[in-house]
Amino acid sequence: MVPDVAAQDTPAVRRPALSPSRAGDFKQCPLLYRFRAIDKLPETPSAAQVRGTVVHAVLEQLYGLPRAERLPERARALLAPTWERLLSEQPELAELFGRDAGWLDSAGGLLAGYFELEDPRRFDPEACELLVETELPSGVLLRGYIDRLDVAPTGEIRVVDYKTGTAPREIGEAKALFQMKFYALALWRLRGVVPRQLRLMYLADRQSLAYTPDEAELARFERTLEAIWQAVLRAGKTGDFRPSRSRLCDWCSHQAHCPEFGGTPPAYPGWPEPSAGEESLVDRVD
Repeated sequence: MVPDVAAQDTPAVRRPALSPSRAGDFKQCPLLYRFRAIDKLPETPSAAQVRGTVVHAVLEQLYGLPRAERLPERARALLAPTWERLLSEQPELAELFGRDAGWLDSAGGLLAGYFELEDPRRFDPEACELLVETELPSGVLLRGYIDRLDVAPTGEIRVVDYKTGTAPREIGEAKALFQMKFYALALWRLRGVVPRQLRLMYLADRQSLAYTPDEAELARFERTLEAIWQAVLRAGKTGDFRPSRSRLCDWCSHQAHCPEFGGTPPAYPGWPEPSAGEESLVDRVD
């Protein structure tokens, strides 16, 4: 049989998946989930989010260097070329900073905060910016990116997440813990090992918080994600994604389309394909 060349060249359709960001969106406001995952309304990242993206990229590159070269001055030297590379991919980001050519200094301050929290010359991570994807026994597909994964010689796993944003702490920490449990569950299902530690590194505050999950807790969290996904599917069939007003509306980019603020959502386009779980630049850092 002659192979179907056209079929081979067609990218495989990816099933809709649940990511930490999209699950958090639906919990916060089902209509926000729809705007981001289904309508895919444009959303300009903030200056803080772009700064966080640059810092994350520099730290990823830092761990690609030999241990002896993982020094503060080397990390700072990576800032400008990393920013230029991001600008070449998304030139519109330059408008966020106007004529403020010194904004990279604030990114340098975040890197300095990182070096106060740990010495990257002491170990090699297993992976940085790691994509994890797994299907739960219930059929829910999980997908997300882990900032850094450390694996000890004894096999113990540590999940590390860098926090660079300015969200209010009581909101930011709840969101961060939800995100970390998501990664812990995905790794448990992928590897059969519960991560020994979930570590949040707040670079601006020079603080590091550690959390130790257990199997029972992750099993409960799995049921939570399954319930969220079932609610997403029910809304997806009808297009009934209702707004949920809260303090977080103050930071929402989509008030012009939200009935809570006198707006009108676009016509419902139907359940998305290929994926409702992709994460954008806006999602990847807080």
